[in-house]
Amino acid sequence: MNTEIGLQGSYWLQTAPPGAPAPPPPGDLSVEVAVIGGGVAGLSTAWELVRQGREVAVLEADRVAAGVTGHTTAKLTALHTLVYDHLRRTRGPEGARLYAASQSAAIRHAREIVEELGIDCDWEEAAACTYAEDPRHVDALRAEAAAARKAGLPAEFVTGTELPFPVAGAVRVSGQAQFHPRKYLLALADDLCRRGGTVYEGTRVVGLTEGEPCTLRTDSGVAIRADDVVIATHYPVFDRALLFTRLSSLRELVVAAPVAEERAPRDMYITPELSTRSVRSAPYRDGERLLIVTGEHFVPGTADVEERFARLSGWADDRFGGLAFTHRWAAQDNDATDSVPLVGPLRPGSRHAYVATGFGGWGLSGGIMAGRLLSDLINGRPPAWHRLYDPRRLASVVREGTSFLKHQAAVARHFVGDRLPAVTSPAPDDIPPGHGAVVRRGGRHYALHRDEHGTLQSVSARCTHLGCLVAFNDAEQAWECPCHGSRFAPDGRILQGPALHPLEERDIPDQ
Repeated sequence: MNTEIGLQGSYWLQTAPPGAPAPPPPGDLSVEVAVIGGGVAGLSTAWELVRQGREVAVLEADRVAAGVTGHTTAKLTALHTLVYDHLRRTRGPEGARLYAASQSAAIRHAREIVEELGIDCDWEEAAACTYAEDPRHVDALRAEAAAARKAGLPAEFVTGTELPFPVAGAVRVSGQAQFHPRKYLLALADDLCRRGGTVYEGTRVVGLTEGEPCTLRTDSGVAIRADDVVIATHYPVFDRALLFTRLSSLRELVVAAPVAEERAPRDMYITPELSTRSVRSAPYRDGERLLIVTGEHFVPGTADVEERFARLSGWADDRFGGLAFTHRWAAQDNDATDSVPLVGPLRPGSRHAYVATGFGGWGLSGGIMAGRLLSDLINGRPPAWHRLYDPRRLASVVREGTSFLKHQAAVARHFVGDRLPAVTSPAPDDIPPGHGAVVRRGGRHYALHRDEHGTLQSVSARCTHLGCLVAFNDAEQAWECPCHGSRFAPDGRILQGPALHPLEERDIPDQ
């Protein structure tokens, strides 16, 4: 096995050049709908609205389709590991049916868009399979297959797959899809602009005042007035409904290697075993496909990421043999504590502010579903499943209170632990190049990073979202907040929200 993965970064980002960046707004402006966030949920919502004749502006802090969506494994499926048996028990058969119907409708809609716009995005129909190697999990798979079938999916329990290793059983659902997500979304953005919509990149929105109209403020001081606002920033950057209490952030690693076509699986596979293992392949070069393996869930800022990359690549090489890895990257997901995404009005009393979040690792079908749901809500014709996803729901939070309380306890441990004096604190001179550490001096915490040239950078170690201490991810060279998933570059620049402001530059004092 080649354990040296020299080519870093997402395959999707490297194979779909975005062209010249769209400039920020030149000054204050007014639109009918402002969509904050240029990932799959934001672009899908904006495209639906523009197609319906609405005046829409997309406001993206960086580049469209380059954040969370640009780091996905790009499986488009309504089979979400083991969700249907859970929904059957917690939301009833009708809740499970609505979930299956809405997710399946998203897949069909994406296929229609690809055909309508003629998008060259490596679209392939494939089956989705949730499998287990341990025979003790077969009963759960059988229950999931029965629940998914009752919910309306063409689900079956099988004992054989095309994987090059034996499984104890699997749930198989045909008629799902896989594609190149960035090519799809860039084509969507181009068509949105052709239809009269506008995309602004490099535009970080830092303020929202709800009203008629709503007013947004960017970090450069530009004001944007909109009749309706959609917050589609993966993790909500404005959270008057305290949704952060119902969301937990997880990162997941991805490794990829070319394999001969005859060795590549054509369907999509996932198992919850071993901290998740997900396997699919994508078109690559003549005679080859790119094997994409995902897994190793962990809370941002809390794990030895290099060790996890080695464990994941070792598993892939052991199961598929002779792999020469060419790519590696990481994705980040937000799980809702009651297992269903939060899509709809931002909070009780909101009439013109909407949110889409909590897709739990299934953001492609979820984001396309959210685009249709939100556009229908804004146009006054809510679909049949809008109550299932309504962020204002409370009954399910109470019903699944154990997950809610577990998440709150984990966050509380960080808040309390962060404020206790560290037993040991590394000396700045002990931090090697390419590494970072949090040190305490005079009651303050400093995030120190030494770059490859030996220069030491110092910023505040307190996340600007709600004040948890960040930790350094050596593999990805980023400061990460374990409480709500904000991520920062070594110099403090924001890489990922919900933080709206960079880590403050701070000189470390002498001891």
